[in-house]
Amino acid sequence: MSFNEFPTTVLFLGVAAFSALIAVLYAFVLFKKMNQFKVDDQKILDISSYIHSGAMAFMKRQYRIIIYFALGVGSMLALTELIPTLRGAEGVGWKAAISFVVGASFSGLAGWVGMHAATKANAKTTYAAKTHGMPGALRQAFTGGSVLGLTVVGLGLFGLTFLFFIFYYVFGGSSSDPREQYLALTHAVNTVTGYGLGASLIALFGRVGGGIFTKAADVGADLVGKVESGIPEDDPRNPATIADNVGDNVGDVAGMGSDLTESYVGSIISALTLGLYAFINFTPEDVMTNMVLVTPQHVSTIVGSVIFPLLVAGLGVLSAIIAVYIIRMREWHNPQKALNASTYVAAFMMMISSLIFSHVFFEGQRAWGVFGALAIGLIVGIAIGFIAEYYTSGDYKHVKEIAHQSQTGHATNVISGFSIGMLSTFATVIVLVAGIVLSYLFTKDMYGIALAAVGMLSTAGITISVDAYGPIADNAGGIAQMSKLDEGVRRITDKLDSVGNTTAAIGKGFCIGSAALTSIGLFFAFEKSSGLSAGNGIDILQPGVMVGIFIGAMLPYLFTALVIKSVGRAANKMIEEVRRQYKEDPGIMAGTSLPDYARCVDISTKAALREMILPAVIAVFSPIIAGIFLGSEGLGGLLVGGLVSAIMLAVFMANAGGAWDNAKKFIEEGNLGGKGSEPHKAAVTGDTVGDPFKDTAGPSMDILIKLMSIVSLIIVPILSQIDPILKFLFH
Repeated sequence: MSFNEFPTTVLFLGVAAFSALIAVLYAFVLFKKMNQFKVDDQKILDISSYIHSGAMAFMKRQYRIIIYFALGVGSMLALTELIPTLRGAEGVGWKAAISFVVGASFSGLAGWVGMHAATKANAKTTYAAKTHGMPGALRQAFTGGSVLGLTVVGLGLFGLTFLFFIFYYVFGGSSSDPREQYLALTHAVNTVTGYGLGASLIALFGRVGGGIFTKAADVGADLVGKVESGIPEDDPRNPATIADNVGDNVGDVAGMGSDLTESYVGSIISALTLGLYAFINFTPEDVMTNMVLVTPQHVSTIVGSVIFPLLVAGLGVLSAIIAVYIIRMREWHNPQKALNASTYVAAFMMMISSLIFSHVFFEGQRAWGVFGALAIGLIVGIAIGFIAEYYTSGDYKHVKEIAHQSQTGHATNVISGFSIGMLSTFATVIVLVAGIVLSYLFTKDMYGIALAAVGMLSTAGITISVDAYGPIADNAGGIAQMSKLDEGVRRITDKLDSVGNTTAAIGKGFCIGSAALTSIGLFFAFEKSSGLSAGNGIDILQPGVMVGIFIGAMLPYLFTALVIKSVGRAANKMIEEVRRQYKEDPGIMAGTSLPDYARCVDISTKAALREMILPAVIAVFSPIIAGIFLGSEGLGGLLVGGLVSAIMLAVFMANAGGAWDNAKKFIEEGNLGGKGSEPHKAAVTGDTVGDPFKDTAGPSMDILIKLMSIVSLIIVPILSQIDPILKFLFH
């Protein structure tokens, strides 16, 4: 198909934007349907209100801090317009600042909506388990998760598509001159990179702040409640239990929602950027210096390559909507089958629609190559999910091995969990490498790798829905226990929660895989935009590049250390507070007086907000400092070192933490002595070690590498002014 005519471009951009709006509207409809289900149990409502109030209070305080940070970064972007050599440069200036603010706002809004829906859905899931059994409880939990999933992809895609269209039009996309059209496209793509930066910044705060909050509460609740006092995890006598349930929402709903918004947007932006260079042999610099004549055929090829990822994302949104609708049409008694069915339905529909539109946008062998790259992304995402399930599910040997090692003490449990987490990196990396190689071979272009990331995240709407179901089910189980509902209700919520643990592990694996492919795409986009590929690329033997690789490989470890130390400090305060309440009020353990839940929530809130600042500063400013002192090549080395190091750490921590958690649950089911036994105490220790791994530091790695890549892509115009100075100093 020819994309020389501006109305044709508008048509396909309109399809993507319209799909996104439908997702947002359907999320609103689902939220209204969920609210129509009334909970007629005051005890359930009271406990749920504690969780809802605590979660929303934390979000308000967190967003107040984020606003100041975001305004500072946005102002820096806008002020670059005042630098004479950068005036009008793509990727910086007031237009990029607008994109940044919109991206940050939409990412934050997605997390807020998801949090609100999840904290309402938990009580409805509990009451549905009591009155309607498994099908009713599953419907409420899945509906609550779907509100977040559809909101994330709807807002993320609509904002990006709308900004791209506006800037493309403003820069001259409607011109009849092929050269003007091409330059307008280049300016628009580089400008909307700021949208990805805004989403990344919010995601980092959401994951780090939410992760510190939830793990401080979780560790305190486990060590003092389970180990020292011998009471269940969600016993209302535990002062930290409300904070623990609040943490599930701020970390695994709001944080995860912002995280996947950023992944989703980042994958599309990397594909847009590489689409500028796909299937042609010249660069924007060649066009601006009149070294090449841009023909209508060139414009048609490039415009098609750029807007194709947006259309694919729109098709994925529609696939997710249909999958959610199909799952809600019938009653399901097996939650695992229902959630798997939703994933497979969305993936199948995405495959069919991708095949059709690949041939609409491209011709012959190239169309099959583009479809192959998208399909590889989908397959790799599912494969990484299966690998995560294999290493973290209690149905397989690795988790049982950790549980059996718990019989000989705390140390052997920890050693076993470490080894299994490290072992899991092998299969994950092999699958990732295969995906990278195959997606490149399909298109014979780096564009294929970016399309694989888009393909993997094309069904993000359903993936997020399934992932968000987990914390809702977990909260429902906690509310059921605190409300002292009968064992039948607990069995239903426990089953929902058990499936939720598996979906969470799959979701984390999915985040890691998409982060790797997206970061590789962004790295190649950085290389192209900085002009390094026009020469000899990045020379690894250069001292500056080697220094960059070492510093980049170190940064994820520094980041992880800061985050885990933050969890440790916050957990210590939580433990001291719980012990204080038990000591000063014996009526808490006797069940005659209520603990001070609000005090524990406040401790986690203050700790999370204080501790999240330094990691965010490191993530944003490390590539800027590296670019200033090491130049574009040294910054490229930093990105390579950071990518490799962070992916290994992310896989290791996510899978080790998930395996420790499910080994504990395996023992709690009555195996190897059951609850209260010595193996159970050792398993609780392993789970406590793994908590900040899988829910704080591990997920933050994904955002760290993408945020560094996007910052690097944005500062390319500035580096082009700095590089000559550095070369003068070194030579």
